[in-house]
Amino acid sequence: MNTFFCSDDSHQVGEDVIGSATNSQTYILVECPLPWTSEAFNSKWVPQNLRVLVEEVKRAKLPIRFLLIANDVSHKVNHTTLLIYQKEEGLSNGYYKKEFKLANIEQVAAVVQKWLWGISSNSEIETTVTKDILVCTHGSHDKCCARYGAPFYFNVTTRNADLCLDNVRIWKSSHFGGHRFAPTIIDLPEGRYYGRIDIDSFRSILTRTGDIQCLNKVYRGWGILPAALQVLERELMLCNGWDWFNYKVAGKILEQSLDNNTILGELSFEQPSGSLYTYQAKLVRDETKTQQLKSSCNATRELVVTKYAVGSLWVTSSKVMSYST
Repeated sequence: MNTFFCSDDSHQVGEDVIGSATNSQTYILVECPLPWTSEAFNSKWVPQNLRVLVEEVKRAKLPIRFLLIANDVSHKVNHTTLLIYQKEEGLSNGYYKKEFKLANIEQVAAVVQKWLWGISSNSEIETTVTKDILVCTHGSHDKCCARYGAPFYFNVTTRNADLCLDNVRIWKSSHFGGHRFAPTIIDLPEGRYYGRIDIDSFRSILTRTGDIQCLNKVYRGWGILPAALQVLERELMLCNGWDWFNYKVAGKILEQSLDNNTILGELSFEQPSGSLYTYQAKLVRDETKTQQLKSSCNATRELVVTKYAVGSLWVTSSKVMSYST
């Protein structure tokens, strides 16, 4: 009997969760009742036309992440929710959403195909929902998501009023990476990833209150940025406090050493006032945090997981808006 749990192992060796958010341009979220197989889109409720489309998108190497989502009533409702979240270009605070209400899951592929061709659909709807939180509960893919993700989903949904979840939807989600940080979530439309999350840190994230240093332990990074830059964004976030969540950000890697031990990164941010700052940073491989471990419960061998630290940081430009009184 294999009693190895990758999330317990990662926690015990003290792996830092930062730098593990996936950089995706688009998320396509398809409501589909459980159970889901290990490869989610092979599940019995997923129609063949959708399977074919997912494979075509994969073959074309389009930067699109397909996920299945469900809630406690997905198996009873007489419609299917389809969500498309697309990254904003340039300075951004995340993704913008299109939501579709379809008669059944068989219609999903045609609507997505139209969207790919730039054709609008009359099944698009407006909603008052301000957030979609995806909790990975995909236990058939990795048992840690059943062991830690499913109870977290249950706890959060049963404490709806206590957590002020007005206009926030919580979804069970198929695998989106990082199960060794279970319970792990994506917060959309921002596209920020969190892991090893508990009710208290989740409440802080939703309300943007409390000690922001709690994010040091649970913040996996922002999916709009390259993985190596995510540690720089965390540093700036911890310095700026919860106000940071109102800033628009863009980042890129300028240079990378051949051995990947040093990276020159740039991160620009715009405050609501219109003030604009650009920072550059030298990111260096952090030997104290670089670990060798199994990335999932079923992994047969260990991988080296490289972590970076901010070696030096400087402002390269700033445009401060001032208001005369």
